[in-house]
Amino acid sequence: MGAITDVGGIRVGHHHRLDPDATLGSGWATGTTVVVAPPGTVGAVDGRGGAPGTRETDLLDPANSVRHVDAVVLTGGSAYGLAAADGVMLWLEEQGRGVQQPGGVVPIVPAAVVFDLPVGAWRCRPTSEFGYAAAAGAGTDVAVGTVGAGVGARAGVLKGGVGTASAGLASGVTVGALAVVNCAGEVADPNTGLPWDAGLIAEFGLRPPPPEQVAAFAARHRELSPLNTTLAVVATDAALSPAGCRRVAIAAHDGLARTIRPCHTPRDGDTVFALATGAIEVPPDPRVPAAMSPEVALVSEIGAAAADCLARAVLDGVFAAEAVAGIPAYRDVLPGAFG
Repeated sequence: MGAITDVGGIRVGHHHRLDPDATLGSGWATGTTVVVAPPGTVGAVDGRGGAPGTRETDLLDPANSVRHVDAVVLTGGSAYGLAAADGVMLWLEEQGRGVQQPGGVVPIVPAAVVFDLPVGAWRCRPTSEFGYAAAAGAGTDVAVGTVGAGVGARAGVLKGGVGTASAGLASGVTVGALAVVNCAGEVADPNTGLPWDAGLIAEFGLRPPPPEQVAAFAARHRELSPLNTTLAVVATDAALSPAGCRRVAIAAHDGLARTIRPCHTPRDGDTVFALATGAIEVPPDPRVPAAMSPEVALVSEIGAAAADCLARAVLDGVFAAEAVAGIPAYRDVLPGAFG
């Protein structure tokens, strides 16, 4: 269980402000996470939630002209937080990254937001400085839990956060995922206190929590969380077309459906970005009919792995999260699940 940065060239940076004594509606409790891609990375996006907050996502339509993405911004602050992308663009411009034009470069920086405004003070939200700092600090070590865009995140009645995972395929391709979990749905069954997916229960080595912990968790479901949206980036080092990359983003949403119930609701803005760095060329499967895209087999394999990685990343973020502003962490409410 590695990180999205196991995909060569991918870098992740966080920047946040969190007041130690923050309470709901007071103080700083928000941040920004940036995924920086190597030059020549193909990008795509697929949004399934009914309440998205995004920037530059139309550009990623395979029918449109620009193929390459320089960075992806995931940020708190609702629509206000989209300002963080300005700082990422400024940092990339200083690196000479972007679409080359006679007068300079125009960095391509799609962005999406989570709605965390009620956690801290409404006016405490990310600015361009958050994006610049996150991009400038991006590296291969990925902090998880209550960091970056996950600082003000909530997973139903529990604390949400940032998580990551990766997988290596038999073809030599690497797939990784990073999630900012801020969902209206729940990541654990109120009847058991365990994740919905039995396979993930075993993978994380969880066991049934004591009945009193499960009862306390179930009792919290009387609370209504207005928060919404899980954001994710899945990445691979395979060479994919923009259309193939889009299919990977579509398939990766299955990872959300396996770990969050309900997801893709009218209150969520669930959005998955996909990045393909193109470092590895995989020969087409000769069994694919000539009338079909030569990417069919590869995209199917990568899409399935992306869904698996994203499911693991969701739980990674929730299990690593720490309580903020009175929102309890999974480990606080259900410690018995960890033995």
